[in-house]
Amino acid sequence: MIDTLFHAYTPLLIWIGLGIVLSGFISPMFLRFIGQGLYWVGVPLQLLVLARHTSSSQGGLVPAIAIAILLLSFILAMVTWWVFQRLKPPENLLKEQSLDISAIKATLGSFILAAILGNTGFVGLALTEVLTSPENTDWSVLFSVTTNVVGTYGIAVLIASYFGQKETENHWWMQVRDIVTVPSLWSFFIGLNTQFIELPAVVESALDQAVWVVIALALLLVGFRLGKMRSLGSLAIATIASTIKVFIVPLLVGLIATYFGITGEHRLVLVLMSGTPTGLSVLILAEVYDLDRDLLSSSIALTFIGLFLALPLWLVCFR
Repeated sequence: MIDTLFHAYTPLLIWIGLGIVLSGFISPMFLRFIGQGLYWVGVPLQLLVLARHTSSSQGGLVPAIAIAILLLSFILAMVTWWVFQRLKPPENLLKEQSLDISAIKATLGSFILAAILGNTGFVGLALTEVLTSPENTDWSVLFSVTTNVVGTYGIAVLIASYFGQKETENHWWMQVRDIVTVPSLWSFFIGLNTQFIELPAVVESALDQAVWVVIALALLLVGFRLGKMRSLGSLAIATIASTIKVFIVPLLVGLIATYFGITGEHRLVLVLMSGTPTGLSVLILAEVYDLDRDLLSSSIALTFIGLFLALPLWLVCFR
């Protein structure tokens, strides 16, 4: 158990910690460069390599489960907000200032995004690479692709555009365009359809090592972003959203999976992926749709702390 946790925590602590330490010396332009590089090259390369070693036999089951978990998280977030709205007016959960209806609406949208949108592409794949065997890579990859396409470029955009304070055009064809131009999606399908092509051993080895380089850069970027945060606002609501994201949803997923006969590493993959920290993509949506940036930034930081606390529980209960 201790050895397993050591292997799981090591890449997170080293690369994220290094990013936090170095964040003061990194310019915003360099951060954008790394982010763009990961989006267009790094993550597509990672998914291409993983897809080449992925069985597509679960091509329908895993995406369906991933979408169901997104919907479960959405329902939990809405129910939780409704309960706290009845117990205590949401204005009092926020900073002690007068907020108009649009600001409260934006905070609700941010609360939902913080609770449902996980960092499955970076942190999720890193954890499953360490904690599960290669035979189960297909589950983690399919889960990550589904949550990024359906979650980030579908459900999350709809939520942000509905609850945001900024008047932004959001035609259906723009969302379709965003989905079909996602490089990670294309690289995933290319990887699946080129599994029969045998590459030289040197090339295969280099590609496998490149996956770990991408993961290291992605975690380093997370550290840079965390180090650049200058305030943790809306802590009360952020704590609630973070608890839903890294504790309640994974627990329910593990119990439901057990009920339906999904056990072993497959269950652990679902638990780990559903309990990943809030994704950095929420900050992009916050800028575009004028959401509650303090709440989302706080949720990212708190969910990373929560992950370190929750991981031993998931290994004990669901491995």
